[in-house]
Amino acid sequence: MTTLDRVARFLAHSDVVILRAEVAHLGSGAQVGRVLARLVREKKLIRVSMGVYAKTRVNSFTGALTPAATFEEIAADTFRKLGVDVSVGRAAREYNSGKTTQVPVQPVVNTGRRRITRRIAVGSRAVIYERGFSDD
Repeated sequence: MTTLDRVARFLAHSDVVILRAEVAHLGSGAQVGRVLARLVREKKLIRVSMGVYAKTRVNSFTGALTPAATFEEIAADTFRKLGVDVSVGRAAREYNSGKTTQVPVQPVVNTGRRRITRRIAVGSRAVIYERGFSDD
């Protein structure tokens, strides 16, 4: 069984977001890297961040390949798998509490006191970080 077969079998039974560390045991570092790069070229995976990938699916309206989940779900799952505690940004908190009627457009997350520089992006959408306490 090749490394590609092992990774494909793993992907069939995994979540939407896959960390490279989750498939590292399926082959050598170089083999796993080549397999992941091949799956990205074949558009079976998209690269979300360094060592973070998301599955794709066929869009029922356009027939094009799109991420298998929404951007917000991919970002939340990525933070969960990386063990990073984040909360919604100030604009989303104000909207959810009814203080404003403006719907937040950009995905902003509050990292508390933690400083994060990891870029999490799918296509042209990227997570924006704000620091501070979540109960401002």
